[in-house]
Amino acid sequence: MAGETNLQRLLASMQPVLNAGQYVFCTTHAVTTVPAELVLGSFRETEGLTLIVARETADAHGLSYDYVSAWLTLNVHSSLAAVGLTAAVAAALARENISCNVVAAYFHDHLFVAQADAQRALAALQAFSGEAGGSPSKKVADR
Repeated sequence: MAGETNLQRLLASMQPVLNAGQYVFCTTHAVTTVPAELVLGSFRETEGLTLIVARETADAHGLSYDYVSAWLTLNVHSSLAAVGLTAAVAAALARENISCNVVAAYFHDHLFVAQADAQRALAALQAFSGEAGGSPSKKVADR
């Protein structure tokens, strides 16, 4: 199933959703530090294995972190070959002085913003999508 590649359609239908909870980025050298079913995302770097987990998971497993984030999902099936979505979304958030860490997964793009900026980020993305012709979503998902 191929995802959307047209930038205008992606922006108009991105339907940003704020997922419940607090999330952190941690690093470890032990792959088995956290059970796989508790890991939201991971990436191997030269310095170690980066894990994205719920804050309570990091705390329970003794993993340190210095950035507590909120997790937003763009509920449009974006193609991994789509051009410009990450740049457009990052620019919309930058205009509001909101930092953003983007993870592109197979079906959706996921954004991690500072926990304190969660509601502002959601509002900015809803407005941005509306400007592109979409109907903003106001729901909060329970994940």
